[in-house]
Amino acid sequence: MSITSDQASRLHQLRQPTFAELYLPKLVTVWREGYGLADFRADVFAGLTVAIVALPLSMAIAIASGVTPDRGLYTAVVGGFIASLLGGSRFQIGGPAGAFIVLVAATAERHGVDGVILATMMAGLFLVAAGLLRIGTYIKFIPYPVTVGFTAGIAVIIFASQLRDLSGITLAGKEPSEFVPKLIALAGGLNTINPSAVAVAIVSIAIIAGLRRWRPSWPGILIAVVFAAIASALLSLPVETIGSRFGGIPRELPSPALPAFSVAKATAVLPDAIAFALLAAIESLLSAVVADGMTGRRHRSNCELVAQGAANVGSALFGGICVTGLIARTATNIRAGARGPLAGMLHSVFLLLFMLIAAPLASYIPLAALASVLVVVAWTMAEKHEFATLLRSSWGDAVVLLATFLLTVFRDLTEGILVGFALGAVLFIHRMAEMTGIEERTPLVAADRPDDGNGDRVPYDSALAVDRDVLVYRISGAFFFGAASAIGGVLDGIADKRKAFVVDFAAVPFLDSTAANVLGRVAAKAHRQGIRLFITGASPTVRRALLTHGVTPPRARYRTSLERAIADIKSRAADEAAAS
Repeated sequence: MSITSDQASRLHQLRQPTFAELYLPKLVTVWREGYGLADFRADVFAGLTVAIVALPLSMAIAIASGVTPDRGLYTAVVGGFIASLLGGSRFQIGGPAGAFIVLVAATAERHGVDGVILATMMAGLFLVAAGLLRIGTYIKFIPYPVTVGFTAGIAVIIFASQLRDLSGITLAGKEPSEFVPKLIALAGGLNTINPSAVAVAIVSIAIIAGLRRWRPSWPGILIAVVFAAIASALLSLPVETIGSRFGGIPRELPSPALPAFSVAKATAVLPDAIAFALLAAIESLLSAVVADGMTGRRHRSNCELVAQGAANVGSALFGGICVTGLIARTATNIRAGARGPLAGMLHSVFLLLFMLIAAPLASYIPLAALASVLVVVAWTMAEKHEFATLLRSSWGDAVVLLATFLLTVFRDLTEGILVGFALGAVLFIHRMAEMTGIEERTPLVAADRPDDGNGDRVPYDSALAVDRDVLVYRISGAFFFGAASAIGGVLDGIADKRKAFVVDFAAVPFLDSTAANVLGRVAAKAHRQGIRLFITGASPTVRRALLTHGVTPPRARYRTSLERAIADIKSRAADEAAAS
C-alpha cells in the first residue's frame, strides 16, 4: 500500500515516541492543551449524566453476577475513577460491565466472592503487564465476526439470567449457572410466577423504551427504577427488593484491604483471572475505538490497558469486581458534551455522593425493575443488525460467527473467543489459498519487476502528491483483519483535511468482514465531515463486501479507475470555483 500525499515523506521522519509519551494519561494531555472553566462545566454535566445512568446499572450487574449490589457501586466508584485518571482515552468510562456477568457469576459459584476479588486483582496485574509489553496493539486483530458472536452470546446469557427476577419465579433449589439447565429449572418453576413482579418488569421496560424513543435525553433507566420503587412501596406489592434480599447497601466505601491469598487459591482462580483480563482488554479497547469514531480522536491502546489494569487492582482492594471500558456509558459521556477524562472521574465522585445520600432508599428498589434494566441492556448489546449482516456476507464469516456465538452460549466465553479466532485464521488461510489459485491478474504479494520493459507503468505525477484538495491511498494485497486496524487508523488520520479522498482497491484481491467494517466506519466519518470518498478499482467481490458493510452512496462513490475518480473530483472543483 502507498500514500500519494505530502504526508508520505513525513511518516518516515517521525521519531519513535518515548515510554513516557506512550503511557502519559490523556488527563495530562487535555490539561496541556488548555482546560478552562467552560470545559470544567461541561465535564461536570457529563459526569453527572453518566452517574445517573451508572447508578442502577452498577447494582443490577452486581446482583446478576452473584454478588451484592454494593460491590457494583464500589467497582464503578473506585475502578471508574482510576480508569479515567490514568487512561489512554479521553472519554472512556470504566465500571462493571454486563459482559462480565457470566464469568463473575461462574467464578463466584466455584470459588466464592473472595475468589472473584482475587481473580480481579490478578487480572489487573495481567492487564498492566500486557500494556507494558504493548500487547494492546495486537488485541485489535480479533476478527469482527468473533466480536459480534461473543457479544451476541453474552446478550443471550444475560437475558436468560434475568428471567427468574423478571418473573418472580421461586425455585426449590439453587438456580443452575449453565444455560440449558437454567432454562429447564425455570420452566419447572413456571407455576410460581409472581404477577406483581411481571407487572413491575413490563412497566419498567415500557418506561425505558418509551423514554428512549420520545425523550432520549432523559435518564430513562433511573426514572424507571425510581418509579418502580415508589409504586411498589405505595401499593405494597409483594415483590422482592434489594432490602429484602440483601438488606440494603452501605453508605460509605469500605477500607482498602488485600484479598485473601494463598498459592492454592491463586492457582485455582488463575483461569478465571486470565478470562477476566482477556475480556476486559477486548471490551475496553472496543469501547475506546467507538469513542474515537464518535469524536475523531485517537486513543493509546497500551496506556489504556495499563489504566484498566490499575483500575481492576484498585477495585479489588475495595471489594469490587471486574472493571472494563463501557461502550454505552462512554457514548453517553460523549453525547453529554464531555471534554476530557475529568468527566469520568466526576462520574465516580457523583456515584459516591449518591451512595452517601440515597443508600437507604435503594432498599425499596424491586429486583424485577433491575432485571428489566439488564434485559434492555442485553437487547441493546446483541448487535442484531451486524449479526444478520455477517450471516449474509459469506459462508466463512457465518461459520465463525455462529461457532463463537454457540460456544459462548452453550460452553464458555473464553472457549468461544479462542475457537472463533482460530476459525478466523483458518478461514483467512483458506481464502489465501483460494485466491492464489484463481486470481491470476492480481497476486497476493506483488513480485519485484523492472521499471521499464513491461509497458504498464506511468510517469510519477508529483502534482497528485501535493494536491491539497484530494488524497489518494492505495491498498496492495489482501486486506484482512490482521491489517484492518493499522490501515483504519491511517485512513482516519490522513483524510481529515481534504475535500476528496480516494481509496484505490485495484491491487486488492479480497477483503474480509473486519476490513469491510473498518472501511464502513471510515466512510461514515468522511460523510459526517463533508469529505467526498471515492472507491476505485474494486472487483465485484470486493465491492459486494463493501456494500454489505455500509460503504454505500452517498457515503462513498464507486469508480472503475483512479483516473476517472480524479477527473470527477477536478470537474466538480472547477464547477464550484466557477459558481463562486
